[in-house]
Amino acid sequence: MDNRILEILAKESARQSETVELIASENFASEAVMELSGSIFTNKYAEGYPGRRYYNGCENTDSIETLAIDTVCELFGCNYANVQPHSGANANLAVFKAFLNPGDKVLGMDLASGGHLSHGAEVNVSGAWFSSYTYGVDANGYLDYDEIREEAIELEPKMIIAGASAYPRQIDWAKFREIADEVGAMLLVDMAHYSGLIAGGVYDSPIPYADVVTSTTHKTLRGPRGGIILWNNKDYTRKINSAIFPGTQGGPLMHIIAAKAQCFIEASNLDFNNYAAQVVKNAQAMCDVFNKYGFKVLTGGTDSHIILMDLSESKYSGREAADRLEAVGITVNKNGVPDDPRSFMETSGIRIGTAAETTRGYDEARFKEIAQVIVDVLQ
Repeated sequence: MDNRILEILAKESARQSETVELIASENFASEAVMELSGSIFTNKYAEGYPGRRYYNGCENTDSIETLAIDTVCELFGCNYANVQPHSGANANLAVFKAFLNPGDKVLGMDLASGGHLSHGAEVNVSGAWFSSYTYGVDANGYLDYDEIREEAIELEPKMIIAGASAYPRQIDWAKFREIADEVGAMLLVDMAHYSGLIAGGVYDSPIPYADVVTSTTHKTLRGPRGGIILWNNKDYTRKINSAIFPGTQGGPLMHIIAAKAQCFIEASNLDFNNYAAQVVKNAQAMCDVFNKYGFKVLTGGTDSHIILMDLSESKYSGREAADRLEAVGITVNKNGVPDDPRSFMETSGIRIGTAAETTRGYDEARFKEIAQVIVDVLQ
C-alpha cells in the first residue's frame, strides 16, 4: 500500500478510536462486514439479476445476492427486495423512475424540519425533476398529521414520502397510509435512519403500510454503505428492478452486496434486538440530562437514536457547537431546526445519535456522562 495512503489510514483509525462518535448516520460495522466490503467479489462484474446476468461466471454472485435478498425479506417481513442500490438516495431515485414522470407532484418532509435531500429538496434531482412540495412539524417539533392531510388534499400528489433524517419520534406509518389512500397517492417510506431499530423490534415497521420502502444499510442497521428497496406487490417487481438496472445503475457492487448479506444475518440475531433496545435507552438517558439543564430538545425527548438540540437562543450556532465538541473529542453534526434563524451553513441545531457508541458496548451511565460533557462545553 502506498505510504501516503497508509499514513491517512492510520490517522483515520486513530481518530475513530480516540473520539466519541455521536453522528446519527454513522456506526461501526463488524469485522466480517468490513472484510466482505473489500473481498474478491469486487473483481466481478455482474450486470443484471440472479439467473439473468449479462456476464458469464456469475454463479457465485447469484448465490450471494440471492442470500442477501432472502435474508432481508425475512428480516423485515416483506415479499420482494432489491439489494443493488449503491445508496439510499439511489434507491429513492429508482423508485421515482419506476412510478413517476417528470413534473409529477411529490409531497415530502421539509429539509429544515428533518427531511432528507432526496425527498424533494430543490438542490436535489428529486426537487429539480418533479413538482416538489413539503410538509413540516409543529412548534414543538412533532409531525402534524392533520396539516399534512389538508396539504395532501389540496395538492393531490402522485406520491407521498414519509421518513426523515432528523426526526426523533415514532412516525405514524398508518396515518400516512390513510392520507395517501384518501388522495389516491402512492406511499414511499424511507426508513434509512430507523431500519436497524425496526429490525430490532423497537420501532414500528412501515412494511404493512407503505407501497414501497427504501433504506440505507449502514446507520442503525450497522452494515456497509449502500441501499435497499423493499415491497410486497408482485406487480411492482419488474418496474423497480428495471429502474435500478438498467434505469439508474450499471453493474452492482457485488462486494458490498456480500457485506449486506452478512449485515442482514447479523441483524437477524437476538443480540441485535438487545442492541437496538439499548440504542433507544441511551438516547433517552442523554435527553434526561439535557432537559435537566434546560437545553431545548425538540419534542422534549426521543423514541429513536436521534436527539435534535435546538440552539436558536444560544450564543453558539450549530456549526460552532459541533466544532467546540469536536475539539474535546466528541463528534456530532450541525443541523437545521424548524424556522431556523441561521443559514444552512451555520444552522441553529446539532443532531446527536447513539447508535455508534452503543455498538462499543456502552449503557445509560456512560451516555449520561457524555451528555454532561456536552452540557459543560455548550455552557
